[in-house]
Parts: sequence; structure tokens; C-alpha cells
Amino acid sequence: MTHNFPVHVYYEDTDLAGIVYYANYLKFIERARTEWVRGLGIDQSRLKEDEGIVFAVRHLEADYLSPARFDDELTVETTMTSMTGVRIVLQQEVKRAGDLLFAASVTLVALNEAGLPARLPANIRQNLH
Repeated sequence: MTHNFPVHVYYEDTDLAGIVYYANYLKFIERARTEWVRGLGIDQSRLKEDEGIVFAVRHLEADYLSPARFDDELTVETTMTSMTGVRIVLQQEVKRAGDLLFAASVTLVALNEAGLPARLPANIRQNLH
């Protein structure tokens, strides 16, 4: 199942050439991941408080295909491609009117309070399916 997250490009998102600064795509997909998790009924604050578990980006591969510009209406599409007890792999794409501008494969891991890999609780794994 694909989660869609709308992004409006603001002036602050662009560089001197008027195109979205490359690092801002990472912010766009981070916001989309947060909303994807929230939409699955997972409260990340409660997960940290109750279980001592947080999500962290372990690996990211990104392709910048075409520039977005000031005032563009974008959509970030997030799809889970695989999951283990401690790892989630997502495909995230930023599109403008259906045209692919940016694509990333993002590997998230669950970490405990010591920063070590932690198994996701069964109820969280269930929500992710």
C-alpha cells in the first residue's frame, strides 16, 4: 500500500537558481515517513516512552532526476518494500503531476536507548503489515 503526502515548495526550499535545494528532498521524505508511521497508528513518542525504541535511518540511496521549483505542488509516495524484526526498507518517490523528480530507497532500523538494534514489538510489526 502506498502512502501519499503533499508538499508545497516554498521560496525557502529553493537555491539561488530557483530550484529545490538537494538536501530539502531529504526533509520532504522524512516528513512523509513520519506521516506514514502516524497513519499506521504508531505513536513514535509513546514507542520511545513505553518501549525505549526509536527509528533511525541506517542507509539511504537517492536519485535526483529532475528539479522541482518554487511554488510546485509535489507528492511524496512512500511504499514499504520489506521488513524484518529490526529493519524496514521503504521506497520513496517525489513526484510533480505524476512525473518522477526524486527517488530514494531508505532503510530504517529500530534502536534501543543505548543506540543498539532492537526488535520491534509484535503489535508494531502487525501495524506495519
